[in-house]
Amino acid sequence: MGTQPHYEQQYLDLMRRIWTEGTVQRDRTGVGTKCLFGAQMRFNLAGGAVPLLTTKRVFWKTAAREMLWFLSGETNIRPLLEQKVRIWTDWPLDHYRKETGDKLSQDEFEKRIVDDADFADKWGDLGPVYGKQWVDWPVYEDAGEGLFRKRNKGVNQIALLVESLKENPSSRRHIFEGWNVAELDKMALPPCHKTYQFQVADGKLSGLLFQRSCDLGLGFAFNIFSLALLTRMLADQTGLEAGDIVWQGGDVHLYLNHAELVEGQLSREPAGAPTLHLLQKPKSIFDYAIEDFEVRDYAPQKHIPAPVAV
Repeated sequence: MGTQPHYEQQYLDLMRRIWTEGTVQRDRTGVGTKCLFGAQMRFNLAGGAVPLLTTKRVFWKTAAREMLWFLSGETNIRPLLEQKVRIWTDWPLDHYRKETGDKLSQDEFEKRIVDDADFADKWGDLGPVYGKQWVDWPVYEDAGEGLFRKRNKGVNQIALLVESLKENPSSRRHIFEGWNVAELDKMALPPCHKTYQFQVADGKLSGLLFQRSCDLGLGFAFNIFSLALLTRMLADQTGLEAGDIVWQGGDVHLYLNHAELVEGQLSREPAGAPTLHLLQKPKSIFDYAIEDFEVRDYAPQKHIPAPVAV
């Protein structure tokens, strides 16, 4: 009997396939990519297992803080920057520079966002991205005479999902969605991880994510950890065990300027079995804090830096 391959091997195999066989595409950033259309990976969460990449360090607390930010419904980068999370700064900073002609540095821009609420309101908002759609999907009501008005309170898809998992676990409609066609042009970036579906079977909750566009070199490590974390949080709230998570990618790509990252990672061997622990069960899915999460036995290899394409 051979030993089971390390859970990360499927990621490395996909990375190698794209880098050696992928189609070269010119993308909106101008950087260019090698890409493959359609990919799937599956990871088991039994025993607290979490699919953190081990061939480079993944800053999982940053991903966890982002997930909590999504669940808050917030769309301004200010709460993230107050926690030293800088992963969303590139888009509003690029917008600010184009609109004003001011070549403010990233550090200066972020400091102004944190220090000046009015500046943050004007320049730090990303539009109705992820969290807004997740917990406040807009609803319009007929106001008569062919007019419609926006209802003050939208649809909280996450609250409905938790209720559905508890009340009707066998449903095939445990879904929430970020791709609001009517609001895409108002978003700094349309959702990449767009559709989530969950299934309950044999007392276990499994989660599936469809991601329309995936930067396999940088974004995936966060996306898969976030899916694992959210699935664990939902299982925690609904009294279920965690089962599998399934990741599906549409346009899965590696940026052409990420050769150092890709080749560095592919030269490394994955090892280790980190676990994710939820230290307490708050009253709702919206009440977790970063202190409630702990990762153990994570001993990754050195971080590999790479530029973000905006």
